[in-house]
Amino acid sequence: MLDAGLPVRAFFTTRAGGSSAAPYDSLNVATHVGDSPEAVALNRATVSALAGAPVSFLHAEHGIRVAEVTVPGEDPPVADVLVTRTPGVAIGAIAADCVPVLLHDAATGAVAAVHAGREGVRMGAVDAAVAALLDLRTPAQRRDRRGMAASIGPAICGRCYEVPEEMRDQVASRHPTARSVTRAGTPALDLPRAIETRLGELGVADVLRHRACTLEDPTLFSHRRDGVTGRHVGVIVCGVSVR
Repeated sequence: MLDAGLPVRAFFTTRAGGSSAAPYDSLNVATHVGDSPEAVALNRATVSALAGAPVSFLHAEHGIRVAEVTVPGEDPPVADVLVTRTPGVAIGAIAADCVPVLLHDAATGAVAAVHAGREGVRMGAVDAAVAALLDLRTPAQRRDRRGMAASIGPAICGRCYEVPEEMRDQVASRHPTARSVTRAGTPALDLPRAIETRLGELGVADVLRHRACTLEDPTLFSHRRDGVTGRHVGVIVCGVSVR
């Protein structure tokens, strides 16, 4: 487990500590990858125990849809951004190469969990998350964006995420810092760097970035490296202070 470094309980899981057999070994929390449902249920219970509350895991569609979770453990609709302002509610962003992002707003206590893949970054998933948190503020609070903090979880890095040049240019046209090259000099995308830049542009000054690369680090799940594999999760709990 990796501490997200936020003022509330928040963390990113690794592969370790679960019940799934290879190739999902061992803490796979995804229900859509072919793993045993019984193992996934045990793994999700393990993550919920770490969170201290039942976790609502998002169902990603690689877009910018936002859903608000109001009841602990409820199964949310399909969305790449979950938000909650209800104390005791835990939300989780599943990923394995895509970027899990967790946000906390000190102005309201609200939190967000974001699944930011290539299309989500290009379309504005991070923008949608910040906008959703701002919507939960009063009009007076919206005039000043200070108080937001974010943690960017492990994801495939800009040296490893090789893509066609046209695809790179499409994303970089909106997020120039996403432009990258692999060690071999081929076109690539650096989504974590683009997200870090965009958060700053949106007024989120307190940003922690975990720099572990999912493809390079065998302790993390990577779909690009392994094909059939599990998913880790970034979890944040509303109203449970750790600072």
